[in-house]
Amino acid sequence: MPAAVKGTVGNLPHELTSFVGRRREVTEARRLLSVSRLVTLAGIGGVGKTRLALRVAADASRAFEDGVWLVELGELDDDTTLVDAVSSALRLREQRTGNPEVLLTEYLADRQLLLVLDNCEHVVAAAAALSETLLRSCPELRILATTREPLAIGGEAVLRVPPLTVPEPERTSLQGLPQYEAVTLFVERAATAVPEFELTEENHVAVARICRQLDGLPLAIELAAVRLRVMSAEQILQRLTDRYRLLTVGSRGAPSRQQTLRLCVDWSHELCTDEERELWARLSVFAGGFELDAVEGICAGDLPVENVLDVVASLIDKSILIREEVGPSVRYHLLETVRDYGREKLQETGELVSLRRRHRDWYEQLVVRCEAEWIGPRQVMWIGRLDAEKLNVRAALHFCLTEPGEAEPGLRIAAALYPYWRARGLLREGRRWLGQLLGRHPGGGSRERIEALYVDSVLAGMHGDREAAKALVDEGAVLAERNGDTLLGALVVHAAGCCAMFAGDLPRARACFEEALPVFRDRGSLLQLTWGLLGVALVSGMQGDGAVAKMCGSEIFALTEAHGESVYRGWSLWAAGMAAWQRGHLALADDYVKQGLRLSHLVDDRISACGALEVLAWVAVGSGRARNAAELMGAAEAVAQAVGNPSTVYPNLLVHHAECEQQARAVIGDRAFDAAFDHGMHTSFDDAVALALDERRPDATASSNGTTHLTRRESQVAELVADGLTNKAIAARLVISQRTAQGHVEHILAKLGFTSRTQIAAWIVEHAQDPHP
Repeated sequence: MPAAVKGTVGNLPHELTSFVGRRREVTEARRLLSVSRLVTLAGIGGVGKTRLALRVAADASRAFEDGVWLVELGELDDDTTLVDAVSSALRLREQRTGNPEVLLTEYLADRQLLLVLDNCEHVVAAAAALSETLLRSCPELRILATTREPLAIGGEAVLRVPPLTVPEPERTSLQGLPQYEAVTLFVERAATAVPEFELTEENHVAVARICRQLDGLPLAIELAAVRLRVMSAEQILQRLTDRYRLLTVGSRGAPSRQQTLRLCVDWSHELCTDEERELWARLSVFAGGFELDAVEGICAGDLPVENVLDVVASLIDKSILIREEVGPSVRYHLLETVRDYGREKLQETGELVSLRRRHRDWYEQLVVRCEAEWIGPRQVMWIGRLDAEKLNVRAALHFCLTEPGEAEPGLRIAAALYPYWRARGLLREGRRWLGQLLGRHPGGGSRERIEALYVDSVLAGMHGDREAAKALVDEGAVLAERNGDTLLGALVVHAAGCCAMFAGDLPRARACFEEALPVFRDRGSLLQLTWGLLGVALVSGMQGDGAVAKMCGSEIFALTEAHGESVYRGWSLWAAGMAAWQRGHLALADDYVKQGLRLSHLVDDRISACGALEVLAWVAVGSGRARNAAELMGAAEAVAQAVGNPSTVYPNLLVHHAECEQQARAVIGDRAFDAAFDHGMHTSFDDAVALALDERRPDATASSNGTTHLTRRESQVAELVADGLTNKAIAARLVISQRTAQGHVEHILAKLGFTSRTQIAAWIVEHAQDPHP
């Protein structure tokens, strides 16, 4: 395994509940990962493969310089989207045209990184093929996969994940039971459901038998433990025994553990009220997580909306729904097995298609509302919401593709997603959806088709596919003339301007942008007006017309600042900084671009941030800071590899880059330049932004000065945070109130200068040998 490095990178989630047992499996999986580049955790559903993989990955994270990245495959509709799922998990916002698999391979070629491919079973052939391709071409890559069957490719080390250990029938003494993992899990989850629960002489035999009857399957045990709220351990045991007998008689051909898991979910379903069962089935329409407003809008049915919250709470209590806090909001999700069960019940009702259509309609309204409020103070919130709802939005688009006659709503959704796709750099994803939907749409000069052609053409141009962009513009022009709507015509003219700008034809680009702008100003939305102004600002700046560039940039800034918008304000400041740099006003350019970079960082718009880092490097060269310029160029290149080079938006960027690089090399020499450039290439995005803004990262400051001291209680809390415990769990462990636990965490963050629990965890690992104060 690669040597350990300082700090961790990646997207592993924190554990929300305690991790029980698995010491042998964790040790063996880590050993296999040290000698094999592909380790597969194989086992039946509900056995705990994902939890084990996440624990192993977290334990090994410091050994991978470029991080540990979780790729959740359970929601993939087909294996053709596997590469996109991996790229999305790695946060690649790709702008270049080409084979997606080749581009992914190029990105991973020299990275020291661990990929966790979770739930491969339904795309096992594609997962095997992609894994083999990546491992052959990326020598420092390792893969940890979870699946119900091995990938069956060369070099694979398979670890069969067994159920948790259970006591033998004759070994049921009260004192000896805690050594068995299944019993420990049952007791911990039971104590969560019923705080006063503990093993006693009266219940320990029943608990041991429950764990044996459930074959030590974690999911089944957790579902059983929560029933202690309404039943005794003896009653649970009796119920399980009866149900097993019925299921075994009815399905002798099914593997015994599948019978057990199915029985547990079936039995859990029977303990629900009619309202809970109905909502459980309807909740299966969601892909991934969801929020309460979506449940109320899609799944309420005959249930009064005011009662939905109570039923949701009851399903959480019964461990059917999982609740998690994501930033300021609460989201829910169904475990995969529970979701599949609910989908079966939904199909039995005959309302699956109608509910999927309601799901599509609701998410169409969400996306359209997001677009309408994009130029506004809630933009950052909307970006976060769409980040969280990606799987549901994709499910809505998939419905539009697969259900006859539903392509037009799909075009509305896709067109409304344009500002989000652009900000997130999801150009290829947007083009894929638009291409398929346009192919299934009957055609004609409808507003939906023309707006979709506009978005598809701009995305194609930004992606470097000029030929496709022009073809889309040509079709849009014909349809817009047939439609007769001047606003739609202006959109197509603006798209033609984008095509010309991407091709370097600045006079035509400016003419098109200036033709469309008055229409946007008179009839368009704030978003369309912003597009129009930005086009004129960019092209006039490239032509050296600083007065017009400044005028349009100032209008964009005033408009976006007045409405609390961040993305396009960042772009306008970048454009203004570029224009100032071209006029030789280095201090002004530095100020503009840094303001824009702060906004780009706020919304994680890395395309804009990449351009900002590049311009700041040019400013550094002109200000006599050649070494700093080289480091910034390296950082910009690292971001560009992930999101695509902004030279497609600003064609002269490569020329300016070459000139500034030559100047910097002349000052400090090739060797020093290459060293600084390489250092920038290996700087994280957050650190690169801090470098560009002349700000030290809080975690770096706290780690380097050695003067930060935590109290003994704060150290205890910090260690529990590092173990992945929530404030509630910390409070229970230390026998303090949840508010007190939250206060300790806030004090720790303030003392260390941190902003997240992840930074606390990394700091604890780094200072593991330090004595407590």
